[in-house]
Amino acid sequence: MVRGGMLRVAVVGGGPRGASAVERLLANAAQRADSGSLSPGLEITVYDPFEPGPGRVWRTGQPRLFLMNTQAFYPTLIPSEPGLAPPLAGGSFDEWRAAERAAAKAGRSDLAPQEQAELLALESRDFAPRALYGRYLARTWQAVTEAAPAGTAVRHVAQEVVRVGRTPRGFALTLASGRAREADAVVLALGHVPTQLGREQRALADAAARLGLHYFPPAAPADVDWDVLPAGETVLVRGMGLNFFDALVQLTQGRGGRFAEAAHGRLAYTPSGREPRIVAASRRGVPYRGKADLGAYYAPSVTLRWFTREAALAPRRAGIEPSFDQDLWPLLHRDALWAYYSTLVRVEAESVDAGFLDKLAAALAIEGPGWEHAASQAAHDGVSPARRLDLRALGAPLAGWHARDRAQLDARVLAHLDEDAAGSSRGEDDPVKMAIAALHRGRAVLKEAVADGGITEESWASGLRGWFEGLVEGLASGPPSLRIRQLAALMRAGVVGTVGPEPRFGAERAGEAGPSFTAASPWVGGPRVRARYLVEALAPANWVAQADSPLLAGLLADGLARPRFLAGADGAPQPSSGLDVTPPPYRSLDVNGHPVAGLYVLGLQLSAVQWGTAIAAEAHPFGEPGEAHDGAPYPSAQRTLRDADAIARDILRP
Repeated sequence: MVRGGMLRVAVVGGGPRGASAVERLLANAAQRADSGSLSPGLEITVYDPFEPGPGRVWRTGQPRLFLMNTQAFYPTLIPSEPGLAPPLAGGSFDEWRAAERAAAKAGRSDLAPQEQAELLALESRDFAPRALYGRYLARTWQAVTEAAPAGTAVRHVAQEVVRVGRTPRGFALTLASGRAREADAVVLALGHVPTQLGREQRALADAAARLGLHYFPPAAPADVDWDVLPAGETVLVRGMGLNFFDALVQLTQGRGGRFAEAAHGRLAYTPSGREPRIVAASRRGVPYRGKADLGAYYAPSVTLRWFTREAALAPRRAGIEPSFDQDLWPLLHRDALWAYYSTLVRVEAESVDAGFLDKLAAALAIEGPGWEHAASQAAHDGVSPARRLDLRALGAPLAGWHARDRAQLDARVLAHLDEDAAGSSRGEDDPVKMAIAALHRGRAVLKEAVADGGITEESWASGLRGWFEGLVEGLASGPPSLRIRQLAALMRAGVVGTVGPEPRFGAERAGEAGPSFTAASPWVGGPRVRARYLVEALAPANWVAQADSPLLAGLLADGLARPRFLAGADGAPQPSSGLDVTPPPYRSLDVNGHPVAGLYVLGLQLSAVQWGTAIAAEAHPFGEPGEAHDGAPYPSAQRTLRDADAIARDILRP
């Protein structure tokens, strides 16, 4: 309900998605004003304890050693897709980088000296410090709000919202201070929220409190006080994904250690003496694979031949609800096999028989389930055993292997890291990296194909989220290859060791050194690892029912929101990770399944109807710079910005 000629919109969360919501509201308001449409004034209030734009994750004061996981040319806060309201200001991160770099060279930059130095060294295809990307977000926010059209106002309230409730005239937002604010519409752009500890994590935290140990629960790396971990002490780190590499660099290079180029493309590490002894553990026993060294987000040589957008969307357009395992994965699997073997034939012809690629092409062309056996037989007959591809085994290179002790394990892990780093350096000439590149390119198509009920609920839970997500994240969502080289150097220097696959954790009062956490792998012999410090290097789970958030808990308790339930493999409904919402513009569904007018969801809490919600908007929706295209944008390239635009248009609709 609009009162006093002013439409009041509350945006809860001021990170990139909240900033996108504000940018789209202002752009659409300006477009309506230019068209002569009569509309009330617009007052937007953003609620976030942190600076709007960067929010918590991208805040500008975090350690400079924390890097983005995409190259500078990739992300944007400002849309460029046709059909959306024209932006009022700003551009992509790369455009901002180039402009600020030129200003720094000319002595006209007002950025901090450290930021100017980073920009002068940062090329379009480099991985920028996360704090520098935060500066882009802050400056873009400033430019957008300064360009706000007449009749609009944007405010920032630096507080957390702990409750959103309905009133007869709209919504009431309760702040952490206890004050209440009113709004006609609310956009939930919450981003990452804290998660309740699981049963094992609670047991470890309780043991730490009881035994005088030190337990660090899952948290954003920038929120952790790394100085608490003492030099020389053994520190267990659980998780070897992206947060692990942040912990690793902060505890080594961040404490004065130095990396330098060494022989054979490797790095050498010179310790400062202030490092702890890090022992890393994860389910697979190895970290995510490093990214290939490419000049593009997608490998230009990899083209999807089977898992095309047309093929992926064909079942939906025919009114058929496909299965991920039976209908979509076989197409993408073909592309991954072709990318691997066609690269192998090009760079290592001696490993394959003459005519093999023709036989493989014939096998991949078979319709129905027989293609996979035929492709496997073609590889068996025409490829040397050591070079045959087992795609799922790429994600678990230690599976089925026993180590007599941790020294043998670490030697095996180190060899794996060296192999992975060498493959990254070969770029498009590495068959394994190109198989992964096909999976990576396929994710853009897959995101559109599965969104908003695009596959069966059973295959969403058991296939897409059940096994494929873990595989593709471990292969295609890894760190820059530099991080793999650094980890290998740290292992050579004796600073880092590993526990092994499927680790078991516990805590004991007894022991020569007193109470300790323990970790051991059933696949590795020898004594357990003991440590007084345990760090959970895990990203928040982002399951709404498990969130440690008074706001989400209140929405669920009040019936203004509910988790989306999906049918499991046995047909029984199971709660999924995200909220239940309408189709775009994604209004929240209440406990009875009715849309809540004026309450919208944007971003990570859409994970039950969208896949890959954490991936940022792409600055080049028509493909990589210089890449040929047919004029159609990649289907998911700017999805989050498109969602923000749909919400803005719905809010401003007369």
